[in-house]
Amino acid sequence: MHDRRIDGETQVFGNAGALFMTAMTWYDHKTESIWSQPWGRAIIGELKGVQLNLLPSQITTWAAWRTEHPETLAMTNDVDRMSSLQRFDEDFIIGVLLEGKSKAFYYRDVSAVGVINDWVGDIPILVWAAENNFHVYIRRVADQELMFRIQDGEMVDAETGTIWDIGTGRAIDGPLVGEVLQAAPSSSAFDWAWQDFYPDSEFYQP
Repeated sequence: MHDRRIDGETQVFGNAGALFMTAMTWYDHKTESIWSQPWGRAIIGELKGVQLNLLPSQITTWAAWRTEHPETLAMTNDVDRMSSLQRFDEDFIIGVLLEGKSKAFYYRDVSAVGVINDWVGDIPILVWAAENNFHVYIRRVADQELMFRIQDGEMVDAETGTIWDIGTGRAIDGPLVGEVLQAAPSSSAFDWAWQDFYPDSEFYQP
């Protein structure tokens, strides 16, 4: 998922109907340049080389999303399909991109322990996964770097004992109540597809 503003102007995109490196391509309605979906970068046309900003995103079930965001409205022609359980393939990864650095975490590794405290370049992050859902946050509040763990089903930082809402990154009980962790730009992919587009990416080793 990318921010579709270019130089402050909101663009409209459509499916270009062709694949580039086995992945979807878009076109923008204004210049009809062709864009790579995983990169969010124009690869052909007037805007070639222009890069959209990656936004935090996730794959989850409709039930899990509604639990965290009960006021959500959705447009769909297939409610039954939305309600079905999303299963992640064994090779599914959570990819994180920060300041030109990339790192991939196998969903199975993260879900096995609940939360991983790690780094992408010089930026401390946490990756949480459970029940076919995931979140990635920068684990720094003001100038304080935090380490997280799952305790009695809740996410708690070791430094202050504050309890954090996993879905929103908001501190809900403890000394840091009211603080919010910044969501990190992330996406989901199969490991082979991630490596195609980010060949220099690190892979987390448990």
